[in-house]
Amino acid sequence: MRKLTCIIDDDAIYTKLLIRLLKLKNLCSKIIVFKNGKEAIEYFQNLSPEERIQNTPELIFLDINMPVMNGWEFLNEFKAIRNNIDNKLLLYVVSSSIDPKDYEKAKDIEMVDGYLSKPVSMETFNQIFNTAC
Repeated sequence: MRKLTCIIDDDAIYTKLLIRLLKLKNLCSKIIVFKNGKEAIEYFQNLSPEERIQNTPELIFLDINMPVMNGWEFLNEFKAIRNNIDNKLLLYVVSSSIDPKDYEKAKDIEMVDGYLSKPVSMETFNQIFNTAC
C-alpha cells in the first residue's frame, strides 16, 4: 500500500471518484489534493528537509489543464524541487486531452512515468499500484 498519494486536478467530480476508488481498493493510506499546480508547488516549497521524508507523496496524479498554474507549468517548477526529494516518487500526467502532442510532451519529460487518458480504467490503476508497491 502506498503511504501518500497526491492528486493535482481541478475537476472536482474526477477527484472525488479517484479518492473513492483509492480508498475502496485500499491503495493508499493518505491522499492530498490540490486544485491547481500553484497550490501543489507551494506545498512542496514549504516542506522542510525533515518534513519531506513523511510528507512527500510516493505517487502524483497530475492534470494538464488547470487554472492558475497548469500541469506543464507545475512540471517546470517542480524540477528544482524534485532534485531535493530523496523518496521514490512516481508521477503520472492524467488528462482528457486527446492531442497527441500532449502525450509526446509528457513522454519527453524525464520525471513523468506515464500519460493516462481520462477516464482511467481500473485495470490501469491496478497496474500502476502493482508496479509502484
